[in-house]
Amino acid sequence: MKSFYIFKIGIIELVITFFILSNLTPLSKETKNFFYLISSPFQKWLWKTGSKISTFFEGISEIKNLKSENEELKLKIQELISEKAALIEIKKENEILREALNLGLEKEFELNLAEIIAKDVPQDYLIINKGSKDGLKIGLPVITQQRVLVGKIGEVYDNFSKIQLITSKDSSFDAKIVEKDSNPPTALPSEAQAPIYGLAKGKGSFKLSLDFVPKEKEIKTADIVVTAVLGGIFPQGLLVGEIQSIKKSDIAPFQTAEVRPAFEVKDLDFLFIIKNFESFEK
Repeated sequence: MKSFYIFKIGIIELVITFFILSNLTPLSKETKNFFYLISSPFQKWLWKTGSKISTFFEGISEIKNLKSENEELKLKIQELISEKAALIEIKKENEILREALNLGLEKEFELNLAEIIAKDVPQDYLIINKGSKDGLKIGLPVITQQRVLVGKIGEVYDNFSKIQLITSKDSSFDAKIVEKDSNPPTALPSEAQAPIYGLAKGKGSFKLSLDFVPKEKEIKTADIVVTAVLGGIFPQGLLVGEIQSIKKSDIAPFQTAEVRPAFEVKDLDFLFIIKNFESFEK
């Protein structure tokens, strides 16, 4: 087997030597024809082998080109996806601004639109992408485009802020129950129902209560709770939520109501920060 391999190599070398000599020295046509004849099987083998090697390297080159093209296509697809996501965000932001304009919020308050970038659910906090560089400061009220109270700025950094939700255990503010249209048309002004005030208090885990409501005041489930500005923390009339249940005691002078906040944290993407407002009852 080894001797055959050596013989094969020798023949190949002979063929190569012949082609070199035929190009360097003049040989008769008969001599060239003889060598072509006896070497044709080896020439054919060399040609096929060379062709295969050439095809192999061409294939590698094509694979490299395809890989490069695929990488470029991936980058282009990622770029298109990024552009689409940005357009969706712009569209959503425009819809929120349009809704706020329809409610006339820009006439009532100086607003700053911010996007939520994180949610600290256990602590009843949200993080937004605006901070002191945007003119924000601790205590500013935060609302949705539907005029729903979400909370206030609790901490401020250069480029972002933490929002303390109204359901946080550290949150409390004056609130009132929206006056009912239950008085008869003939009722005198002195007989009109006075506002029912209470203290809205966060209980944590997105729970809220309305405390210190006088026991003699009639309240019921589904009553609407809004902000009052007795303490000057929030503008008046911002929607807080609705009463879900009521607790009364025969010996306590006050009753307490559980309030369902008017917002769902999971549905929030953008919020408005109120940069200034009139802190008095109108």
